[in-house]
Amino acid sequence: MFVKQSYVCRLGVVGVFSLMGWVDPLCGWAEQGRAWTVQVPYEAPPVSPDVPDNSIPPNRNPLSSEELKRAEALLPLLEGKQEFWAMGEFVHLGESSVPVLVKALTMSSPRIRYNAIETLLMMKGVAGVPALIETAKEPSELSRVREHALRVAVRLDSIKASEAIDVMAKDPNPSIRKVAAFEARYIRQKAIIPILIPMVSDDERFVALSALQSLWILTRHETEFHDWDTSTKQDRAAWSSEWVEWWDINKETFEIPEPRRPKRNL
Repeated sequence: MFVKQSYVCRLGVVGVFSLMGWVDPLCGWAEQGRAWTVQVPYEAPPVSPDVPDNSIPPNRNPLSSEELKRAEALLPLLEGKQEFWAMGEFVHLGESSVPVLVKALTMSSPRIRYNAIETLLMMKGVAGVPALIETAKEPSELSRVREHALRVAVRLDSIKASEAIDVMAKDPNPSIRKVAAFEARYIRQKAIIPILIPMVSDDERFVALSALQSLWILTRHETEFHDWDTSTKQDRAAWSSEWVEWWDINKETFEIPEPRRPKRNL
């Protein structure tokens, strides 16, 4: 650390030597622009003591009548200033509270429905997957709620989620189709391939590209580079036909390959 001598002069030396009449020559010497090396003492921060884990594990037992009433009372709180606290309370109540959260998926508030889906993910509530699939398939539901329901269902039980992918792939809303095409890459089932192939010719760019990427990930089938931006509808129909032809030849013997794992740098 370097400190200008003039700065040191003004801060420290001047205060000491002003009484002795030495200020002028001392500061004149300091103004020459030299610097002093100053050693700053270093003290390592204290080592924090080990903090005991006093967290309370989630409930593993069926809910008592009082706990059930408490869970029901938490539902309206999934919206508003206390929503994060209410979500944490459901996590603490454990998977036994999943039936109560499933009720939230039919409540009028979109915020409550969305937070109920998020809470199912937080508690790993696999028992709620069938309800999530129905929510994802529901055409009258808000897009963001349907999309989140699909994402959570895929992460909790990807095998069951293929049913929702099939429905959402045909939805008139391109945002819904895009999420279906993207999430399909996490469903390692042969049945998902024929769902994705028609989506390659989708008129919406991000739907078609997501479907192509999912197909490449699931099959590792090498095709020519497809430039969607310069393609015509006929080009994209031809791409889909190529995939149909490949699938007809290989579907009997094809097996989903093991996912590629990123290499670690040693």
